[in-house]
Amino acid sequence: MAEQRVRRGRARWLVLPVAALAGWGCVRGVSASQDSGSPSHAASPRTSASAPADPSAKPAPSGAYDPADYAPQVRTYAKKAGVSARLLMAILYNEDYKPHDPAFERSWQKYKPDAAFGIANMHRAAFDETKRGRDFASRTWQELPDDRALAVEAAAWYLHDMSKQLPAHWAGPYSREELMALGYNAGGGNMAAFARGAKPGSQAADYLARLRGNWDKAAKAVGQAA
Repeated sequence: MAEQRVRRGRARWLVLPVAALAGWGCVRGVSASQDSGSPSHAASPRTSASAPADPSAKPAPSGAYDPADYAPQVRTYAKKAGVSARLLMAILYNEDYKPHDPAFERSWQKYKPDAAFGIANMHRAAFDETKRGRDFASRTWQELPDDRALAVEAAAWYLHDMSKQLPAHWAGPYSREELMALGYNAGGGNMAAFARGAKPGSQAADYLARLRGNWDKAAKAVGQAA
């Protein structure tokens, strides 16, 4: 069922306004499913925990990509933010339901101004709040589609901020990581409500189901035991 929901989520991005598709096609000229600009698997080890983490490495953005190619950045920024690399990678897998091509994202944003940017699908307000006092405070939300390392860094610190909002104890049946993921998807206020025992709505429940489905894959990607 989770796979069916993911396929339905991807299908939604195939039904787009003609203007958005035309703008994307003019700039890119190839299908989002083509891996013409993605990092080479040979140059980016996916499962070695000892692989050097270089957050400055910025593989060329393309529509089709594998979140595991960004395992070095995930490990680096998760460690800096004090959050689980496995959780951060699982979030990237959860957010991999639409094409992450810079031209596509900007065309879509013109049609839907409140759309999220980057491989972690972050909204402008969330990014602007998260960057305060951080190493990337001078960066802008508009850079997220082009700089995937920045997107990973911002997502790591957003999860850090979610963790600080968690109560010491909670009544709900969720793990700490699951609550943080729900906070990433639905916001801190809803996360606190879920911690008190509130039942997630269909969207949040679907997000949680996909997170659980991606959990083992995320562990493998960052080199952790499943």
